Amino acid sequence: MIKKQYSNQARLRRHQRVRKKVAGSTLRPRLSVFRSGNQIYAQVIDDSERRTLAAASSRDAELAAILGAAATAKQDEGMPDSLKGIVSNRRVQQARAVGQLIAQRAKAAGIERVVFDRGGYIYHGRVAALAFGAREAGLDF
Repeated sequence: MIKKQYSNQARLRRHQRVRKKVAGSTLRPRLSVFRSGNQIYAQVIDDSERRTLAAASSRDAELAAILGAAATAKQDEGMPDSLKGIVSNRRVQQARAVGQLIAQRAKAAGIERVVFDRGGYIYHGRVAALAFGAREAGLDF
């Protein structure tokens, strides 16, 4: 008998496995990523106090300013090989800008170091671009 595979259920199982090992603290909160079909969301979470310290998404109004500045800058400079060649992809550019925005907001809240939680997604494409943008803006993980 063939059983139907549900990709989101598999992702949630992977996420639970990762969450057993990854936890945010007051000194080093967790940078959590959620990726939908068109949007990407990121939160900096202190699990010990169960509080969201900073949040950003591709739906934020401030994102247009970051995307405009990124369009004028040289795109491939300092980018890892896994992300080169896909800078023309709009959603990957958005994810990189969301990473920069979450890093700015985290630094404004006094957070320099985080633990990265990929949310059960593979570290590729939009998730990797978000992490690259956050590192680029000065967040340490």
